[in-house]
Amino acid sequence: MAYHHGNLRAELLARAEEVVATDGADALSLRSLARDIGVSHAAPGRHFPDRLALLDALAVEGFGQLDRTLEAAISGGGTFENRLNRTALAYVGFATEHPALLELMYARKHRDPTVDLRAASDAAARTLLSLLADSGAAIDDPERFGVILLACLQGIAALAAGNSLPPQHHPDRLVADAVQRLLRGSRDGSRG
Repeated sequence: MAYHHGNLRAELLARAEEVVATDGADALSLRSLARDIGVSHAAPGRHFPDRLALLDALAVEGFGQLDRTLEAAISGGGTFENRLNRTALAYVGFATEHPALLELMYARKHRDPTVDLRAASDAAARTLLSLLADSGAAIDDPERFGVILLACLQGIAALAAGNSLPPQHHPDRLVADAVQRLLRGSRDGSRG
């Protein structure tokens, strides 16, 4: 095996994301990653003490990607409703482009989340919550609305990724409809 120059950690994470996307997280091992990249089987241990540490680091990277995706959708300007629609579409787009990574990000592992993983997850949640808190009177309970919205979007994404949506139900139209219905329900609920 050749000596590795460059950023081995980044290469390992990039290759790990490819393996997860094509073969699932169960197919991932530090030894196979080392072989794929062309380094000694011990080299990944300098960055990841075990497979679980690698999975956690990959989930952290995934939450970072998701957070940047949501930030870009929010920063486009426009009304609250426009920004919410763009953000919801961005989430479903990310989820359908990276279904295995998203599953890994939210997967329960054999130990509590690391500090880095919790921070990355919280950062993505704060991005969405900051948008929802900026709704004015449209949303009476931003945190609860956010949980319900994410559950709905995750369901749409899972159905779309599994090719389980009937052809007349395009994911983008379902997302727009879900956002409208949730906003309407939130407005009606705040009056009652």
